[in-house]
Amino acid sequence: MALIKRSEATPNTASDLDKLQRAVGHEFANLGLLKQALTHRSFSADHYERLEFLGDSVLNLAVSAMLYERLGDLPEGDLSRVRANLVKQDTLVVLAERLQLSPYLRLGEGEHKSGGRSRPSILADAVEAIIGAVYIDAGFEPAQVFVKRLFADIPLGANKAAMQKDGKTALQEWLQGRKMALPTYKVERILGEAHQQTFEVSCAVPLLNLVSLGSGTSRRIAEQAAADLMLAQLLATH
Repeated sequence: MALIKRSEATPNTASDLDKLQRAVGHEFANLGLLKQALTHRSFSADHYERLEFLGDSVLNLAVSAMLYERLGDLPEGDLSRVRANLVKQDTLVVLAERLQLSPYLRLGEGEHKSGGRSRPSILADAVEAIIGAVYIDAGFEPAQVFVKRLFADIPLGANKAAMQKDGKTALQEWLQGRKMALPTYKVERILGEAHQQTFEVSCAVPLLNLVSLGSGTSRRIAEQAAADLMLAQLLATH
């Protein structure tokens, strides 16, 4: 059986994690949860992916509540777009850098040598895993407090710009933020005479087995309509 080689640079002791706990604002009753949240699958079979799965849901709920409180003038659709912009990978990487997570990551030797400590996907996953770890350790309220601390210096008003993005761009960013393949667009039908045509275009996300159908007076407009419908469906169900 092949052995996992662990990076010598990886911290393991409680004293190593004291500073990180202070940055998180939570002292873990079960420090093993924090260690697991920092553990990549290249380091150990007891890695962070289940905590990341949970943390993603906790993050979305906490951010939704925060936006509901702080952006009371926005309708549901706009709130959903701002939330998608806040929880995407790029934003989570910024938060990971603020927490200075990189030195704490528990990586296998190969992952460490290949630049895993600065890999955006790993940093973003670790942020979500820590949120999940706080939730398991102490419940939703401390996890929500942690999320609020993370976003305290992020100007939510600036994220209203997300509402101005076209549907295709917003959908692409939503999928990329969750490491999913880009959607595919296909012209299903063209109706009417050449001077007054209506295009029907499908937008498919194969991984989720979802398809939406949009129509418009040009292929571009129909694609945007299909993307808008797909994004609305994803935001309502995920």
